[in-house]
Amino acid sequence: MDLFRPFSEEELRNNAPQVLTCNEYQREVAVSQNIAGKHIDRVFTFDKVFGPSAQQKDLYDQAVIPIVNEVLEGFNCTIFAYGQTGTGKTYTMEGECKRSKSGPKGELPPEAGVIPRAVKQIFDTLEGQNAEYSVKVTFLELYNEEITDLLAPEEISRVPIEDRQKKQLPLMEDGKGGVLVRGLEEEIVTSASEIFTLLERGSAKRRTAETLLNKQSSRSHSLFSITIHIKESTPEGEELIKCGKLNLVDLAGSENISRSGAREGRAREAGEINKSLLTLGRVINALVEHLGHIPYRDSKLTRLLRDSLGGRTKTCIIATVSPAVHCLEETLSTLDYAHRAKNIKNKPEVNQKMMKSTLIKDLYGEIERLKAEVYAAREKNGVYIPKERYYQEESEKKAMADQIEQLGVILENHQKQGDELQDKYDTQVQKCSELSSKLDATQKNLNQTNKMLASIEDDLRRCQYALKERDFVISEQKKAENALAHQACVLRSDLEKSLQDNASLYLKIGKLPREDKLNADNRSVVNGFQTELVQQLGSLCNTVATSQSTK
Repeated sequence: MDLFRPFSEEELRNNAPQVLTCNEYQREVAVSQNIAGKHIDRVFTFDKVFGPSAQQKDLYDQAVIPIVNEVLEGFNCTIFAYGQTGTGKTYTMEGECKRSKSGPKGELPPEAGVIPRAVKQIFDTLEGQNAEYSVKVTFLELYNEEITDLLAPEEISRVPIEDRQKKQLPLMEDGKGGVLVRGLEEEIVTSASEIFTLLERGSAKRRTAETLLNKQSSRSHSLFSITIHIKESTPEGEELIKCGKLNLVDLAGSENISRSGAREGRAREAGEINKSLLTLGRVINALVEHLGHIPYRDSKLTRLLRDSLGGRTKTCIIATVSPAVHCLEETLSTLDYAHRAKNIKNKPEVNQKMMKSTLIKDLYGEIERLKAEVYAAREKNGVYIPKERYYQEESEKKAMADQIEQLGVILENHQKQGDELQDKYDTQVQKCSELSSKLDATQKNLNQTNKMLASIEDDLRRCQYALKERDFVISEQKKAENALAHQACVLRSDLEKSLQDNASLYLKIGKLPREDKLNADNRSVVNGFQTELVQQLGSLCNTVATSQSTK
């Protein structure tokens, strides 16, 4: 989610050009500027975009209300603001009137930020449900990699800083994959006004300083947590406790030391701030790129936000940017930062509901442990070791814990690689068996095809030979037919000539007896010729019939 603040009074006086535009409907932020002949034109897309005219209520209604509802359903949720110094992170989280209480009718001022509005929504919902509940808050500050309790009693807060630094709160593993701050003060509250008072008290202790970018710049990160326990009853009458936690984080602003005017101590502060934010950026990059090792332990800020980045917590990031040209570098860095963080995939899980008796038993056990510690400290009958040895053992313990965690990460990576290789091997074996079966089937089909092809070639050769033989017989029959037809024509011409000769003989013979004798002779000749002709025609017909039967 991106929040686009309007120009400040100083920027308006200097007529600073605007390099940033936003489209709330398309949820896009566009950066366009020409610098030293180089044109910068980039567009970023987010889940929500709020322009300079957006009100605190608009941001809360659209982005925060669903998250607070998830907390009341038993989820752990985190909201943190990130951006350059002076872009409105603290104003967004707490509001300009952060110390003001609710109005006569319980309404909040228009400038109220995310924290007071979330507190009001939580108590309004709990009171509307008429449920038994318990609300606890913590408020800590992370300054130069040192954790301070902002809700500690006033006696402790008045201790000089040199003595207070010796009593910094340690950050420890809770044994469930998370972290906890040992000795952090938890305040039980019963109304929103009590939380407003605690928020006012803790905010007054935060380290702020004036820079060229902001007259009251936060020089530390703050984490305000609200833990809610709600009692529920099952149909069987058993009482269960539902737990949800809301973390509201106000990060210190990233800044360019040369432009912020930071000197000496302020420069060291800015260096530590940028270092912790840089570590946060490396963690985000490692999560987005799915690297094997996530450098959570490189800073206390990333350890505190470990579960909010790639863990079981629902997380909302509010990125605040400036439209002025002199903030272009930090604006692009913030937008890149938020855009990468948008690609992190958390796996939110609802907190397991506890039985009321179990919770009471755990609380009694904690009370007994604390009593034992107080008694041992009072009677001085505990185990004492020299301070140097204690610090040495703590450093060795921390180093061993880091080494164990690194080895665990390496072992987990090797196991993942082994599982991936095993899966690939099984897949390849399965593919190989499938290909082998396909090859056998193809080889069998090929053999059958070769056999069919050989049989077809034999049939083809026989057909070709029979075809040639038939063509030869037909050609010979055609020759015989042509010869017989020619001989029949010759015989016919001879017969016609004989008939002509016979007619001429009839004319020459004048007397009857001679004519009779001649006719008789001719008739015998003709009869003989006809008999011979009939025989020849009969043999010819037999030959033709034989040739046709042969076809």
